[in-house]
Amino acid sequence: MRIVFMGTPQFAVPVLEGLSATDYHIAGVVTQPDRPAGRGKKVEPTPVKHFALDSGLKVLQPPTLDSPSVVTELQKLDPDLIVVAAYGSFLPPQVLNLPEYNCLNIHPSMLPNYRGPSPVASAILNGDNHTGSTVMVLDSGMDSGPLVAQQEEKIDDADTTQILTNRLFNIGTKLLIDILPQWIQNEIKATPQQEANATFTKLLTRQDGQIAWSQTAQLIERQIRAYSPWPGSFTSWKGRLKILKAHAVSHDTSPGLVIELDNTFAIGTGQGVLKVTELQLEGRKAVNGTEFLQGHRDIIGEILI
Repeated sequence: MRIVFMGTPQFAVPVLEGLSATDYHIAGVVTQPDRPAGRGKKVEPTPVKHFALDSGLKVLQPPTLDSPSVVTELQKLDPDLIVVAAYGSFLPPQVLNLPEYNCLNIHPSMLPNYRGPSPVASAILNGDNHTGSTVMVLDSGMDSGPLVAQQEEKIDDADTTQILTNRLFNIGTKLLIDILPQWIQNEIKATPQQEANATFTKLLTRQDGQIAWSQTAQLIERQIRAYSPWPGSFTSWKGRLKILKAHAVSHDTSPGLVIELDNTFAIGTGQGVLKVTELQLEGRKAVNGTEFLQGHRDIIGEILI
């Protein structure tokens, strides 16, 4: 069994690592081109590329999959199966049709719920108690292919998108490896998704992280977890003020008004207040709420917008 793996970010690495530990042959790894990252904008290899090279695997980084030369390169790898985990772009039909056993994708939601680019953030933001991991057959649509296997997972109160995404891809890895023998033997049949039940997510932008203090404290608390690490949650005070961790508290005051509370401070919302426990002023290091208040007493009484 020859497998080509396609993935890019850090949370896709455990999928490749798990497959590498099996008896299947990893014929090649396809990942996005190296791009500038971090404050210094230094060009860095993708996390998947870094792991693949350390493991002695062949790596391809095509700028697009539509090129005939790229398809030829993939054909030379002679994949029986392509496994996809957060690759970062759609696979064209000429790639989807290459392997005998299809292209299997790990998606971090219980499809058809939360198709699209931000399934984990959407589940946290909406206050869902559960989400899950899905192994599906890729088709030409947006996460619309038939379902092969699913496993539900509880969303904890402290889960951020980063924490939960990592957990869901670890679950998806085990699920994939468990079902592969049956899939190859044609003992599992993929089930079409119920289109009428499909829900969709959007691509997040930096502006989505702007906090609207007219919303409830509970919703803002979920936003902070949902948008961690990207795009973050922020307000304006002496520049951009990032709210990294906070808790909703039953206490009434005007939306945006900063009050002192329990050796830290809280910010009024449309319902309740948001008790800030960790934050970061633009250009400074992250600190807890008590430390911040010691150095910035003048924030008390301010109205944030």
